[in-house]
Amino acid sequence: MLDLRKFLFRGDNLPADLDPALARALERWRALQPPDLDQVHFHSRYVVVDVATAGLDSDQDALLGMAAVAVVRGGVLLPSEVLAVDFSGSPESSAVDRQLVAFLEFVGKAPLVTYRVAAAESFLHRMFDEHLGLDFTPVWVDLAWLLPEFFGERVDSTLTRESWYTRFGIEAPPSHEPMANALGLARLLQVLLPKAVERGADTARRLANSGHARRFFRPGA
Repeated sequence: MLDLRKFLFRGDNLPADLDPALARALERWRALQPPDLDQVHFHSRYVVVDVATAGLDSDQDALLGMAAVAVVRGGVLLPSEVLAVDFSGSPESSAVDRQLVAFLEFVGKAPLVTYRVAAAESFLHRMFDEHLGLDFTPVWVDLAWLLPEFFGERVDSTLTRESWYTRFGIEAPPSHEPMANALGLARLLQVLLPKAVERGADTARRLANSGHARRFFRPGA
């Protein structure tokens, strides 16, 4: 089983030309204590993330932007707890560095939530490694695995995020808009958390472990 107590963030490869203010901010972020993953959802902070890319190949295509929305107190969205990052108009490396550090400061070391983690994880890992020398490997919660697990569906290619919006009566956000998509995913998380509690996944650790187990050990998944 995945050991969620470990947050592996490499800290010895800062780029030589990184702005000193950003380097200090990065060190402050590294010094943050990881959250207690055994706290119940009401006492946990989740950050829902969506990324916009030029394609689906994380080794070749560009990350154009991303958005993050915090979910607190077991499902509450706060207007002040949102962040949007646009890389499409920031070709300069220093501008991208600043936005990546701003993302880290917003996220802290909270568990990240998205739909189909693999793609977002690959893009973010590459960006943080290339720009900040950081091995960014947070705890991830994958709605693509957890929604079928807790709502009794088989995992297959037809289970898109849009199909879940329809099921729960949530208005589908416009495609290719990270903030709208992050808010839509946050609403799916709001639906998921009470059901997860009913099924015994009442902490961040149990939630993430449930998704990990479904992904790697469920026959035919």
